[in-house]
Amino acid sequence: MIGPSSSVLRPPVFALIAGELSGDLLGAALIRSLRKLHPGARFYGVAGPRMIEAGCEAIASIEILSVMGLAEVLPALPRLFQLRAELVRHIANQGRPDLVIGIDAPDFNLGLERRLRERGLRTVHLVSPTVWAWRRGRVRGIVRAVDLLLCLFPFEPPFYAQEIERQALQKTEADAAPRRAFQARYIGHPLANELDASVTSAQARIALAMRAEGPVLAVLPGSRGSEIDYLSEPFVKAAAWLRVRVPGLRFVTPIAKPALRERFARAIARHAPQLDWTLLDGQSRDAMRAADVVLVASGTATLECLLLGRAMVVAYKGSPVTAWLMLKAGLLKTQYVSLPNLLSAKPAVTELLQSAATPERIGEALLPLLRDHACRQRQLDQFDAVRAELRRDAGAAAAEAITDLLRNRRGA
Repeated sequence: MIGPSSSVLRPPVFALIAGELSGDLLGAALIRSLRKLHPGARFYGVAGPRMIEAGCEAIASIEILSVMGLAEVLPALPRLFQLRAELVRHIANQGRPDLVIGIDAPDFNLGLERRLRERGLRTVHLVSPTVWAWRRGRVRGIVRAVDLLLCLFPFEPPFYAQEIERQALQKTEADAAPRRAFQARYIGHPLANELDASVTSAQARIALAMRAEGPVLAVLPGSRGSEIDYLSEPFVKAAAWLRVRVPGLRFVTPIAKPALRERFARAIARHAPQLDWTLLDGQSRDAMRAADVVLVASGTATLECLLLGRAMVVAYKGSPVTAWLMLKAGLLKTQYVSLPNLLSAKPAVTELLQSAATPERIGEALLPLLRDHACRQRQLDQFDAVRAELRRDAGAAAAEAITDLLRNRRGA
């Protein structure tokens, strides 16, 4: 383990730029871990409430970067460009930290990091963009932007090494200028330390005021309006198909936003009004804990489901144009889309995408998991191996990697 560096003449200064709630959580954990190694360190930057509580001086609120979706991003672009220019001026001239750490928000942070790196600052980026899945051309920009990339998944550093080597073979003379060193380092996933499978389904049901006994399927159609629009009907119809074959089967669905609740409730009323269905405001993890099996849209929820120890089937439908670009035009570069399959030694869960996500096929994939404990356990055994691999105390591992970079910077 790395301890506080005796060769550092003064406590280091870190500038952190975080976006979204997830970035605030990651940033707070990182600050706490860095402070253990560098007790007198100073932290400032774009911060949320948890980062501020951990000791970060906020020069701008995290809310200014919490913009998602094309319709929301376009009107905000002038404000975001202005913010980035102001941050470059402040950090490069007044703040002059020992390290700049961008946390997630890659569309904003990588551009900021590149500009600051060009001005002689060392830069770190926490959470790799999903370049291994699509838009691999972004790797070149990442290498130019950061000295150290902190990766949450074990397959990411080898991917970067292979992609950098591949791109090096395609270099033109214009690309031949010497570049500063780049390192991708695996730190584990913070959720692996936060979540576990210790809560039983019966305990979770009681906490949700549900009856403890009997089979339960959690249905998670996603958190965006477009996902509700495309997935409500096949998911609800699949539930009706299953209820005929699994006596007493009940259903629970967490709704991410109040505005989406009525849209999903209408699908239930239209396609399966007779089902015993509990709708929750948020509480997605509680819903998964209460279930025997989970039907989930592809996304981060699949990783949470794995870490909570619940068997699952993954299904997803989107716009025909997006589906064609990803699946037919070759933008998607991975064989699988769900994190459990990307992280497992062999495919662990059924994935049903686009035209394959029919009520019957979804039901047929879920049925053996609901009926057969041994079938569920085979999936969960694979999940156990993934959980063990990801549980690395990501905050501490990130702080150690950052300290290594800091020591190299100062010639320790």
